[in-house]
Amino acid sequence: MSIKIEKLTHVYMPGTPFEKKALDDINLEIVEGQFVALIGHTGSGKSTLVQHLNGLLKPTSGSIIIDGSNISVGKVKLSNVRKKVGLVFQYPEYQLFEETVEKDISFGPQKLGLDEAAVSERVKRAMEIVGLDYEKYKDKSPFELSGGQKRRVAIAGVVAMEPKVLILDEPTAGLDPKGRDEILHQIKNLHKEYGMTIILVSHSMEDVAKLADRILVMHEGKVILDGRPSEVFREIELLESVGLAVPQVTYLIRELRKKGFSISEEIFTTEQALDVLLKILK
Repeated sequence: MSIKIEKLTHVYMPGTPFEKKALDDINLEIVEGQFVALIGHTGSGKSTLVQHLNGLLKPTSGSIIIDGSNISVGKVKLSNVRKKVGLVFQYPEYQLFEETVEKDISFGPQKLGLDEAAVSERVKRAMEIVGLDYEKYKDKSPFELSGGQKRRVAIAGVVAMEPKVLILDEPTAGLDPKGRDEILHQIKNLHKEYGMTIILVSHSMEDVAKLADRILVMHEGKVILDGRPSEVFREIELLESVGLAVPQVTYLIRELRKKGFSISEEIFTTEQALDVLLKILK
């Protein structure tokens, strides 16, 4: 299943004094199984872009083609699109509303018209995927849980719909370090163990370096960089010119290379750097 974006432009409040072009002639393709990170400053167009991928926003011009169907035209049922493309907004726990964890996660599958046994199976599977023990948490109120656990319940509610593509908009925003690490581990697991296509919107270069196969950098409604982490993080000057940075480890490696150490440029995580530095010190 692929996502194709062709000449996508989106203008908010056209024809008014508040008119703003949020997306400007975007062209790209995301193939099945990729882990794509979308980075850029607030206002760069990231959230606007991902909201087009399951039909929450309509293009001002251009096309969004999901699994061979152009969802930009009125003939496509958006409910079918949203079965394939799940979107988890920032702070999704604010959308929790049921009495128990099980009821909250089961809401989406029930709307698909599944029978009780199928809904229960999906809830159990989704909770397992996000790392929540079914028997321990199914009868708890979601509002009694920690921030990280609430976030996982919210993600499970989307995962239970069994989409082929999962979009997560700043999924670690506002979490403490423990909750943040738990969520990132589960997202990585979704991609690795279940082969789900992941599109991750993030401000954290360190997180992106650890997780993504491909990085899209947005600035003023355009994609200005598109490539593997090793390609994107070499463009330090360009990233800094648009107010971004590279992982802190990248700056350290650059300075060590300047001092004559023979170290690969393709080191972007703390784990990679530690391994290399230990070898140098031996």
